[in-house]
Amino acid sequence: MGKVAFLGLGVMGYPMAGHLRKAGHDVTVYNRTAAKAARWTDEHGGASAATPKDAARDAEIVFACVGNDDDLRQVTCGSDGAFDGMARGAVFVDHTTASATIARELHALAATKGIGFVDAPVSGGQAGAENGVLTVMAGGDPADFARAEPAIAAYARMARLMGPSGAGQLTKMVNQICIAGLVEGLSEGIHFAKCAGLDAAAVIEVISKGAAQSWQMENRYKTMIDGKFDHGFAVDWMRKDLAICLDEARKNGAHLPVTATVDQFYSEVQAMGGKRWDTSSLIARLERK
Repeated sequence: MGKVAFLGLGVMGYPMAGHLRKAGHDVTVYNRTAAKAARWTDEHGGASAATPKDAARDAEIVFACVGNDDDLRQVTCGSDGAFDGMARGAVFVDHTTASATIARELHALAATKGIGFVDAPVSGGQAGAENGVLTVMAGGDPADFARAEPAIAAYARMARLMGPSGAGQLTKMVNQICIAGLVEGLSEGIHFAKCAGLDAAAVIEVISKGAAQSWQMENRYKTMIDGKFDHGFAVDWMRKDLAICLDEARKNGAHLPVTATVDQFYSEVQAMGGKRWDTSSLIARLERK
């Protein structure tokens, strides 16, 4: 067990940091809203710090899970950023879903300071973070990943190094591309079943035992049928992620017609007032009166 820091206590970071503490690590947390950091230490023990630099001081591994590229740049190399507090040989593990460009940029900057940097976005949502069963897809140097992997195991059931710096973020883009198409297909299927006069729940219970089965189908069909969209990953966040996917596709030449279309469908959901609805709310735009 070692001394670690965790930067960013949102719906994902808060429980992830908690799992590190439960695993026996000496955890110092930082959050932009200090009250949340205080609440975390009241619940889990450990310590909080006023800046990322202070949180990272003497930590063997510094974890982060923040909002976007700009937030990540701020907590790493902004004023009082973590890189200025980390010792040579320490490793920074970034769980933010961000661009591959920022991952490579920060990997290069960290190397000049003798620090390791691993881009390690996660999949599994809020429930996966709370239950400690996230999937982690990583990019970076094998030695840095090997140092971080035992700590990551506190909240992940799967962690794999996918390649050099940026490969973790690219893999997460594949994840989001697949989810976008799956949720739209599920939305259309449920909508069609209802319009055809079928018992939509019975239909899904049958087809989920065959080739149509998916995690989204198993975990979201009931609430989609009921029009309840309060299960975590928000439409605003998904649009941020899909924008990253589409931007990367323009660079690498990939064709993402379904992803681009579903992104526009999510913009319609936002206009309906669904910015904070979860991603299964695609069905709501089909059922507008």
